[in-house]
Amino acid sequence: MASVSTYTPPKVWTWKSGNGGNWSAINRPVAGATHEKILPIGKHPLQLYSLATPNGVKITVMLEELLALGRYGAEYDAWPIDIGEGEQFGSGFVALNPNSKIPALLDRSIAPPTRVFESGAILVYLAEKFDAFLPTEPSARAECLSWLFWQMGSAPYLGGGFGHFYSYAPEKIEYCIDRYAMEVKRQLDVLDRDLSTRRYLCGDAYTIADIATYPWYGSLVLHNLYKAAEFLDVASYAHVVRWAAAIEARPAVQRGQRVNKTWGPEAERVPERHDAGDFDGVTPG
Repeated sequence: MASVSTYTPPKVWTWKSGNGGNWSAINRPVAGATHEKILPIGKHPLQLYSLATPNGVKITVMLEELLALGRYGAEYDAWPIDIGEGEQFGSGFVALNPNSKIPALLDRSIAPPTRVFESGAILVYLAEKFDAFLPTEPSARAECLSWLFWQMGSAPYLGGGFGHFYSYAPEKIEYCIDRYAMEVKRQLDVLDRDLSTRRYLCGDAYTIADIATYPWYGSLVLHNLYKAAEFLDVASYAHVVRWAAAIEARPAVQRGQRVNKTWGPEAERVPERHDAGDFDGVTPG
């Protein structure tokens, strides 16, 4: 391993603004709002404030899947939150999610209106509210929730760990990239072994575990997330690739991936979503 400069941690850590690579401008060691901004409210009971990152895509896919099942109470307004510009630190958004991370959901169909934050919590909330994509039989439910929480605990090693040091950090640090690449490949092996005997993560049924896991690991194996497909040899995880391709072929998944997307080819973007007509003219790239 190449040598690295010696760093001795100070007795008390202090924040150095701007130290952190591409996303340093929105990182800070304190919580709370930085400015006043009221969130818009649309016509539907469900109001989603998000962006088409993997965590945001989980929720828009779930909502589109619910609508495809005929759960019309899942109609929603989706508003983009520009995290690059710090909109997640606006007072209205912080009131919905004190952690200032997308996505955040407001359910106005009940009194009082109910906020839900953290993508896994939103998926469980919607699954229970609309009785879909979460098994009710105790053993199957436990399996589904186990894989859901596996994803919630594992993805930070992929994104904030590997993705940051491989793609965004101001300098390439061999130890960090090696450490997180090893962990991501272990995670892919976990998935591949499970999917070698199952159609979906929990068996034959498509569940919120698949909806949560696909935007991260599906993007990794199908769309060269972090431009690391060759580096991580993702093609060798054939069962993960098969599973991801099957999920991506679902029309609701294709729609959900475009909601709150503000980059890429224009035909793939639906920055705001207020009804099904917003997809008119939108075709896969």
